[in-house]
Amino acid sequence: MRYEDELADKGRQLEGAAKSNLGKLAGDRELEERGNQERSAGKLPETIGKTKRKVGDAVKNVGEGIAS
Repeated sequence: MRYEDELADKGRQLEGAAKSNLGKLAGDRELEERGNQERSAGKLPETIGKTKRKVGDAVKNVGEGIAS
């Protein structure tokens, strides 16, 4: 699947956001901070996944241009 890594990391960000918001509502600073950390931990891998996909697309396009 092409977007597999990006989707997994986006899910991690959403889970972190939910924990962070729940922590805020409950007044639980530890849960809020853990949620913020999870959200941040998902951002970098998602960006890397997008970059890998875009580079792969560019290489594919160059290859198709050479072949035609």
